[in-house]
Amino acid sequence: MRTGIGAAEALRIVLENAPALPAERVPAARALGRILCEPIRAGRDLPPADNSAMDGYAVRRADLLGAAPERPVELALAFEVAAGALAARALRAGEAARILTGAPIPPGADAVVRQEDVERVGEGLRLRAAPGPGENVRPAGEDVRAGEEVLAAGTRLGPAELGMLAALGRSQVAVHQRPRVALLSSGDELVEPDGDLRGGRIASSNSSSLAAQCRELGLEPVYLGIARDTPEDLERIFRAGLSADLVVSSAGVSVGDRDYVRGVLEKLGASLLFFGVQIKPGYPLVFARLPREAGPLFFGLPGNPVSAMVTFEEFVRPALRQMMGHRALFRPTLRARLAERLAKPAGRLHFVRVRLERRGGEIVAFATGNQSSGVLRSLTRAQGLLLFPAEETELAPGASAAVQVLDPDFLAAEEPGF
Repeated sequence: MRTGIGAAEALRIVLENAPALPAERVPAARALGRILCEPIRAGRDLPPADNSAMDGYAVRRADLLGAAPERPVELALAFEVAAGALAARALRAGEAARILTGAPIPPGADAVVRQEDVERVGEGLRLRAAPGPGENVRPAGEDVRAGEEVLAAGTRLGPAELGMLAALGRSQVAVHQRPRVALLSSGDELVEPDGDLRGGRIASSNSSSLAAQCRELGLEPVYLGIARDTPEDLERIFRAGLSADLVVSSAGVSVGDRDYVRGVLEKLGASLLFFGVQIKPGYPLVFARLPREAGPLFFGLPGNPVSAMVTFEEFVRPALRQMMGHRALFRPTLRARLAERLAKPAGRLHFVRVRLERRGGEIVAFATGNQSSGVLRSLTRAQGLLLFPAEETELAPGASAAVQVLDPDFLAAEEPGF
């Protein structure tokens, strides 16, 4: 087992052991946010036939070549073509057909004149301009040609992609399975949020935070409960999570008298891959496979609330996204100017909770106060995590630093941009 490794090495080990899960077929209507396991090819042209882009009149351009405001051309109104219907016959010389948006162009017609540009005269029409070639006509296959690859494997299915699947008649689709995540907390001092806090007990917040971080990814975790500080109770709950793809535990991973997690993992035959990552908050992080090659991945997170959330963010979240089939695994990162001096000892990468402001053409980062790993409020105020490199000891006011953006609303615009 590796100990005291750097963040980059720890992340590499995690991702090497968290391959994408295999495919499952699901209803396309329920596949929002899922990742395709198969390329999607069109079985037909879209649209399937030339059709009208608007309500108007289908015409033969040859009948209107001389049309001008001072020399209008009159055409006979022959028939109407509604959306979803076919023309009764071909359009003949000197005729026009009333046509609605999306209706197939009748044989013989090669343009559509919008209804605003046509004057009704008795049973006929008067037109004062000649349309251009294919004007207001959507040609067959304009969107998609039969046999064309429309969506590549690895595509994330958003609203447009689901609309395309529907247009192609695909009601089922193969996507990567979603990982099954089991969560637990440990500690004799913990009770559920609505539990009795007398006698020095504290409400378990980690299970709520970590479950929410899973749900943010579109996953619904299974909560295994709170394990008491005994090897026997930890083993009981760990065994309950063996059917999951990934187990996340918080607390009990360090070297205290009642930190039994690593010992129980070893008893269960787990492959311990590393303990301890040179980061703050979150040094006492355990990563293992339980038990050995056939079992779920295991993350033993620190018990302090901020440490648990940050280590989930930096290591568990990328693993889950990779297992879900995503290619982009990480939060967006931007550069920000520091509003104040930051200092620390050399040796560990610090994740500094910051709020962000736009000032002119740049972004300014402000630390959210007390950076203790037990101060959860510092994360409620944070829009990002500023990366204070391990080898650095000071960042001066005005220095540029990388910030992982946690709050998608910060990237949202207050103005439409047009």
